[in-house]
Amino acid sequence: MYCSACGNQLSPGLSFCSRCGYSLKERNDSKTGAITAFLAAITLIGTIGLGIMLGGALSLKREASFGEEFIGLFMLFTFLIVGMIEVMLVRQLSRLTGASKQIILPAPQTTVQNELSAAQPHTLGEPVASVTENTTRTLEYARREPISR
Repeated sequence: MYCSACGNQLSPGLSFCSRCGYSLKERNDSKTGAITAFLAAITLIGTIGLGIMLGGALSLKREASFGEEFIGLFMLFTFLIVGMIEVMLVRQLSRLTGASKQIILPAPQTTVQNELSAAQPHTLGEPVASVTENTTRTLEYARREPISR
C-alpha cells in the first residue's frame, strides 16, 4: 500500500504516513453526504423540469390557446435550461468523486543491463527522514541556579 499524498510505501496497520504524516483513515463520511445531495438534486431538477415542460405546454395549449410554434419554442427553451442545469450538476458530481480517486504513484524505473558485463551490486540509498525525527525533547534534568540578589 502507498500513501496517496507522497507515494511512500506503507506498512499495514498504520494510521498516519511515516514520511509526510498524512492521515490514512477513510474520509468518505463527508463526501457521502455531498454525493447524496448532488444525486437528489439531479433527480429532483430533472423530474420538476419535465413536469414544468409538459404541464406548461398543456396549459399554454388549453388555457391560453397559443399556437403549436410558440408551445414548441417554450418546450425547447425549458428543455435547454433544465439540460444545462443537469449537465452542470453532473460535472460537479464527477469532480467531487474523481478528486478522491487520483493517486499518483512513482513510475517504475527500468534499467537495461548489458548482457556481457556482470551485474553490479546494488547499494541501498539513504532512508528518507521521518516526520517524527527531531520532534521529541530530551528529558534531561535542568538545574536551577540560585538567584543572586
